[in-house]
Amino acid sequence: METHNSSFANFSSYLRALAQTPARFARRAFSATTSYEEMSRVRAKSGSNMRRTLRWYDLIGLGIGGMVGAGVFVTTGRASRLDAGPAVVISYAIAGVCALLSAFCYTEFAVDMPVAGGAFSYLRVTFGEFAAFITGANLIMEYVMSNAAVSRSFTAYVGAAIGVSAPKWRFTVHGLPNGFNEIDFAAVATVLFLTFIICYSTRQSSMLNIVLTVLHILFIVFVIVMGFWRGDTKNLTEPANPNHPSGFFPYGASGVFNGAAMVYLSYIGYDAVSTMAEEVQNPVKDIPVGVSGSVVIVTILYCLMSASMSMLLPYDMIDTEAPFAAAFSGKSDGWKWVSNVIGVGASFGILTSLLVAMLGQARYMCVIGRSGVVPEWFARVHPKTSTPVNASAFLGILTAAIALFTDLNVLLNLVSIGTLFVFYMVANAVIYRRYVKVGTTNPWPTLSFLFLFSVTSVIFTLIWRFVPPYKSKAFMLGSCSIITIAVLQIFHCVVPQVKKPEFWGVPLMPWIPCISIFLNIFLLGSLDGPSYVRFVFFTALAVLVYVLYSVHASFDAEGDGSFGQKNGEILQESTESEDPRFKV
Repeated sequence: METHNSSFANFSSYLRALAQTPARFARRAFSATTSYEEMSRVRAKSGSNMRRTLRWYDLIGLGIGGMVGAGVFVTTGRASRLDAGPAVVISYAIAGVCALLSAFCYTEFAVDMPVAGGAFSYLRVTFGEFAAFITGANLIMEYVMSNAAVSRSFTAYVGAAIGVSAPKWRFTVHGLPNGFNEIDFAAVATVLFLTFIICYSTRQSSMLNIVLTVLHILFIVFVIVMGFWRGDTKNLTEPANPNHPSGFFPYGASGVFNGAAMVYLSYIGYDAVSTMAEEVQNPVKDIPVGVSGSVVIVTILYCLMSASMSMLLPYDMIDTEAPFAAAFSGKSDGWKWVSNVIGVGASFGILTSLLVAMLGQARYMCVIGRSGVVPEWFARVHPKTSTPVNASAFLGILTAAIALFTDLNVLLNLVSIGTLFVFYMVANAVIYRRYVKVGTTNPWPTLSFLFLFSVTSVIFTLIWRFVPPYKSKAFMLGSCSIITIAVLQIFHCVVPQVKKPEFWGVPLMPWIPCISIFLNIFLLGSLDGPSYVRFVFFTALAVLVYVLYSVHASFDAEGDGSFGQKNGEILQESTESEDPRFKV
């Protein structure tokens, strides 16, 4: 592309580009690439290739490390005390099934298109550039902010484990406003150390994660054993206060499902594994085992942890903030030391989840750079380390800067709304890819079905959350369920599949992705108002960036021949994308 043709060559060129924004948006926003382009021409923009060094056990380790963070040490107490009681075990099992269904959708895309972009790439080849950019930008922004919060909480957990309170790790600058005046150099050091590791080598990052994850699992096993050893089965049915509801299901089925919505946040993190697909030796075999295997293992661990906690104390005595540590901290019979051990275990969990999240966010940023909607500098892969050094370093430094002075006062579920939204989009995308072939199939029956199914799922969620628990509520929920299933069955019988995966696909299409769509909408309905405020703010900011910069950079890249598929020029998937050489 000639310099004078660039939208950013000078201020006059940029003003002319802004004047053409509507036309450029219409041309680029819904333009989609193909799987072949993502794995060849787009990936080539990084220069060097990422080295394929990961196997299925690395992916399982990364999945477990990404999921089993500090969240389980918090959400278990809240879900048990406020919603499910001892039946929180069932809540974790339900949430695990939900996570597995979403993992199936990710796996089909990752096997068919093993690139580092994860959900960004999946949505880009399905729904186009704009939808992919909005979701990818939300994930990166929320990952950065949550990683900053997690790094600060890591120093607090370590301090508690060794008997040094969090304020002693930090010092206060009185000239700064509250919330921005506690300087935490330990959090900065933690982030920069992990940034160095992920820049140096993906293999070394995986090895560090495996070591930390093994240590963390040993602590979890310790918690489980202590809970079953010191616990009492009567706590599974009898509350401490006889005036509170009793039994294994003190709050009924609604409490179990509300608990499942809360503890599902503990499973968020496996999606980062899909961003490692470009570095897997054998995607066809390793990705399904790695992604699904990690979800299954984590589900078993979570169920055993929640069962041991429920046996330790009656559900109405469980601490909502630190249930496992608090169960022992008040012991006067020589068991207080267990609380410190649990604090050490939680610290390892925070560190592993932080490592995996930073690996994932760097690869999202790298592939967004390949797409041309942000500077291609982010897409560069270092020829010696075979890692996206620029993206890793930039996001690491940004995270460290935020962690230095900002007490974000956010929970570890900050990424939940953005991640659940992406899970929802990926489930829609996998259905669309199965039933629509670009250039030969009318997409409107599939799009209409996806819209109707989402609407009925939203109505069900609103009824569940806001309608008082009268008999009419059960009737409304039942009617909505019947309509939703009818819409699904009609689509299944009337619209045929036009594409079936060559190597691995979601079973029971379209039922499993549809269940995933419904459950993600249901879980989105359980989140609090501030989460939606953040999501709307980040989305508006992302739209502004796209309109002011990204759409013009993408338009320039198209003119340069970087992308072959344009809006309005319907191109079929290249037959080369079916070549098995690109799958492994």
